Amino acid sequence: MANEKAKRIAAREAAKLIQPKTVVGLGTGSTATFFIEELAQRAEQEQLQLKAVVPSSSRSGELAKSLGLPVKDINDVFNIDITVDGADEVDPEKRLIKGRGGAHVREKILASSSQEMVVIADESKLVDALGVGVLPVEVVVFGSPATRLKIENLGYKGAWRMTEESSFFLTENGNFLYDISFDTPMTDPEQTHEELIHLPGVVDTGLFFHLARRIVIGWNDGKHEIR
Repeated sequence: MANEKAKRIAAREAAKLIQPKTVVGLGTGSTATFFIEELAQRAEQEQLQLKAVVPSSSRSGELAKSLGLPVKDINDVFNIDITVDGADEVDPEKRLIKGRGGAHVREKILASSSQEMVVIADESKLVDALGVGVLPVEVVVFGSPATRLKIENLGYKGAWRMTEESSFFLTENGNFLYDISFDTPMTDPEQTHEELIHLPGVVDTGLFFHLARRIVIGWNDGKHEIR
């Protein structure tokens, strides 16, 4: 509950950054959900007249639509002013790990197509080095056992992400997720990304570099900070 309070605080402060008549990219996940709710409330109260919101997932799109926000597909939008999204880990250099929600490839496309990416996070997401938790890697279903073997031959270890019903978890793109675990945090996340991204069958990793401009952090004591 404490983390939810901190997430809500970060989401509320990020919603205050949104200017009228702009196009806003929406992330996926619990923190992004709070932001969508806060943005919808502010849009109604202050008549922001947003041009559009562009979701990274069906879940975010359905929520935004249900709250009266003007949802558009990314293929129908040529300029995104700002994308607001959560993160699983944030290091001091504003590098990120994302992908717990299964939409990190779409989230990366949104962020890289935006004038600015703002990340919202509760204090538990701040790390000294990335790799405290898992690193999601999106893998094409076709030939996925061979792709997994290639990943593990590089020295990485992990597991396919499964649902509660013991079936393969599918990303927003209909692919598998291989969650890499680390014995210790990464010393060179850029090198890790480079090794993985060039493997046939790997769509993308959950590592985000040079995309987050501002980090809005919610604290359990009710305070917030923008870095």
